[in-house]
Amino acid sequence: MSSLKFNKLLLDISNQLTQDQLEKMKFLVRGMVGKRELEKITSGTQLFQVLAERRQLGSDHTECLSKLLRDIGRSDLSDKLDHFENGSASCDDEPDPSERAKLDSATDVIAKNLGRPWRKLGRKLGLTDVKLESVSRRHTDLEETAREMLKEWRKSRGAEARASALVEALRLCDLNLTADKVEDTLLTP
Repeated sequence: MSSLKFNKLLLDISNQLTQDQLEKMKFLVRGMVGKRELEKITSGTQLFQVLAERRQLGSDHTECLSKLLRDIGRSDLSDKLDHFENGSASCDDEPDPSERAKLDSATDVIAKNLGRPWRKLGRKLGLTDVKLESVSRRHTDLEETAREMLKEWRKSRGAEARASALVEALRLCDLNLTADKVEDTLLTP
């Protein structure tokens, strides 16, 4: 990841923070940053710079900042950061129409049948805990949570997303009944 792109993203996030939100973030990091240094911080970019100096923030590890943003009620900015770290910005292309149809069918079956082990499947599909927590906070209904988790996986994979990968991940999670239902749905014209 380009540090210029990452810094541009941090600048964008900083520009969207209100003074009150910045104060809340400073309060949350007071265990990591000394009081004198916190008093000098007047912008998000200054806070991000201090976090980077303390090895709490970098283009390849954004978990700390992502959690801070969620804790102050800015899940939208946290999601933007997560998308950058997952490389979603460069994976916007979609699979071919036939694979898309398979993925849509598989998503429907999985969402209806998955239930509580949705996090386990998400981890097996390579989604970060930060992304899974973000999905969890946005949805309380298990079916919608599973659907959103699969949507995030599809976005992260772009044209590489395959229904067969979903079936394989289900089997690796010992969710064989759901995997069988997906396969049956894909075989039915």
